[in-house]
Amino acid sequence: MSGTYRDLKAWQTAIDMIRDIYRLTAAFPREETYGLTIQLRRAGVSVASNIAEGKGRSSDKELLHFLSNAKGSLFEVETQVMIADGLGYLTHSQGEHLLSQTAEVGRLLNGLMKAFRPTPAA
Repeated sequence: MSGTYRDLKAWQTAIDMIRDIYRLTAAFPREETYGLTIQLRRAGVSVASNIAEGKGRSSDKELLHFLSNAKGSLFEVETQVMIADGLGYLTHSQGEHLLSQTAEVGRLLNGLMKAFRPTPAA
């Protein structure tokens, strides 16, 4: 698979998710500035950053390592969205929108990981 990380649908979708995270967390309570707001933003940024870093590495094994890290950060985003929704910081539809984005990024990450995972010897 040639091209740069910017050509990957998983990265592009993660960037869209991050934009929405930043837009929605801007309305979180002020006391969450150094709590859930920053945690959610950092986890979201980590997803796209790990995809980009993995694509820039020299081996499929390294790429898979960073895609795995991206997936872990994506699970953090999902958890934090559920917390924010439960605390009333997001409307139900905002929470559902972000969770649908995480599901899409997860599906794309799974596809990338499958494409680069070594096939077992016959």
